[in-house]
Amino acid sequence: MAAPLLTRACGRVRGALRPQAWQQLHTIYQSVELPETHQMLRQTCRDFAEKELVPIAAQLDKEHRFPAAQVKQMGELGLLAMDVPEELGGAGLDYLAYAIAMEEISRGCASTGVIMSVNNSLYLGPVLKFGSEEQKRQWVTPFTGGDKIGCFALSEPGNGSDAGAASTTAVEDGDAWVLNGTKAWITNSWEASAAVVFATVDKSKKNKGISAFLVPMPTPGLTLGKKEDKLGIRASSTANLIFEDCRIPRENLLGEPGMGFKIAMQTLDMGRIGIASQALGIAQAAIDCAVTYAENRTAFGAPITKLQGIQFKLADMALALDSARLLTWRAAMLKDNKKPYTKEAAMAKLAASEAATAISHQAIQILGGMGYVTEMPAERHYRDARITEIYEGTSEIQRLVIAGHLIKSYRS
Repeated sequence: MAAPLLTRACGRVRGALRPQAWQQLHTIYQSVELPETHQMLRQTCRDFAEKELVPIAAQLDKEHRFPAAQVKQMGELGLLAMDVPEELGGAGLDYLAYAIAMEEISRGCASTGVIMSVNNSLYLGPVLKFGSEEQKRQWVTPFTGGDKIGCFALSEPGNGSDAGAASTTAVEDGDAWVLNGTKAWITNSWEASAAVVFATVDKSKKNKGISAFLVPMPTPGLTLGKKEDKLGIRASSTANLIFEDCRIPRENLLGEPGMGFKIAMQTLDMGRIGIASQALGIAQAAIDCAVTYAENRTAFGAPITKLQGIQFKLADMALALDSARLLTWRAAMLKDNKKPYTKEAAMAKLAASEAATAISHQAIQILGGMGYVTEMPAERHYRDARITEIYEGTSEIQRLVIAGHLIKSYRS
């Protein structure tokens, strides 16, 4: 199978950070200098975003239109399956590469960024980690090239943060599982060709009674709710998945029975790196907009970048962005090197999402009235940023995760 264009363009990044990974991590933190392969990747993604996404991002947002052609191009580049091995059709890169690419794509269009994130982290991630070899061939390879994308169905109308309270059920019936219930807030729902779905098989076991399933879409017994009309990220679809006696083969169980909660939590750890990177891209786009405008807007006979008040805002914005970026890179590299990274992923997601909200807020303030109208992209960045503090674990959940690990470290 031919390697994706991104792999051929950037050289083989897979394994580039091993075995000297920790020395390289130290070097990155000291000099903020990425390895050459990752710099090439960043430039490739930046060029793609500037050419293919920036010119249409506002229109996609306005029309709530899925960027089908651009998603296909991203699949051909390898951006939809970045850490999937080449033999399964992926780019075979590492998670630091994924974080860098996610930021650049989201800088061009945040909606396209989340489409990419869900396919990489939330759909392919758990199948790659917990699936059998046959499941990988069936449910991974066809989803790497942009022809098909997947989604992740964990949240429900009555339980978002409480992932262990799944009311959707799965019952064995001969050679099939029968699913009933509703999943809510599912990104990529209308375009997806498959979903990783979490359902309770034994309520008496609570978290340990949840299993994960691979569900083809469309399939009898599964219907889609209406597309949600959202504040931001409008070019990606969000809707309910409604299961009514939906039968799927027994072999569509992902992992072992009762492993669903574990699969969900480990998948969210991966996903938080992707959303942190999306937030970084939104924040960077907001800073770009603010500085460009401020350099060209004059007041009192000079560009407003000469004003101390504007300079202070820009300094705080840059500080928040770079701090969050380093936290995100750290989490990605910990994952690449098979080190525990749950706390670090939560820190990255919390810092980056709150930075994106604050930075996009200040960008509008710098633009003044121009920031409030759709003629400028600042208001879109502001709307897009807000969801990054909510999906894949709210800011409050991230704080609980961080505090829990911190307290445990003192007790051990």
